[in-house]
Amino acid sequence: MSKILVALPLTAERFSRYGEVIEAVATQKQAMNNARFERFNDLAAVDVGVATGGRTAISIARCRTATSFPVPLDMLERHPDSSQTFMPLSRFVFVVVVAPAGESVDPDEIAAFVTNGRQGINYHKGVWHMPMVATQPGQEFLVIDRGVDQGGDKAKGPDCEEYYLAEPILLET
Repeated sequence: MSKILVALPLTAERFSRYGEVIEAVATQKQAMNNARFERFNDLAAVDVGVATGGRTAISIARCRTATSFPVPLDMLERHPDSSQTFMPLSRFVFVVVVAPAGESVDPDEIAAFVTNGRQGINYHKGVWHMPMVATQPGQEFLVIDRGVDQGGDKAKGPDCEEYYLAEPILLET
C-alpha cells in the first residue's frame, strides 16, 4: 500500500459533494410543542427511489466488531437508486469514507472524514462509500434507506454495487 488516506474533521461544507451532515445547528431550529422543544427540520434529502419500487426502510445497525486503525481500504459500495442515512443513537465518533458518484472510483478522489460524535450523514444517491467504520463494539446507528417489498421486482437486482480498488489505500484517523 503506497497511498495513505487521513480522515479530516467532518463539516457540512467538506461533505456537500457527497451528501448532508445531519446535526442540530442553531441556524436550522424552530420552536415546536408550545416552544417546549426545538426542532431542526429537513436535515437530509432522503431519496429511496419510490418511483423505481423502493420504500423507506428504517433500521438499526449495531457494530459487532470494531475497526482498528490503520485499516486497508480496498472496496467501496454505492446505492445507485437511493440515498442512505446513518445517525448514531448515542454520542460516539465514527469515520466516513467517500468518493464522488460515477461509474467507477478514482482513488485520488477518495476522501475520509471523522465525525465529532454528534453528527450523522446522508449519502446522496450513487455516492461511493466504504461500509460503516465504527470504533467500538455495540455502537448503534439509525439507518434510513431503500427497502424493497418481498413481492417487489427483483429483476433490477439489489440497490448496492461494489467497486474494488486495484491497490488498497491505508486509512488512518
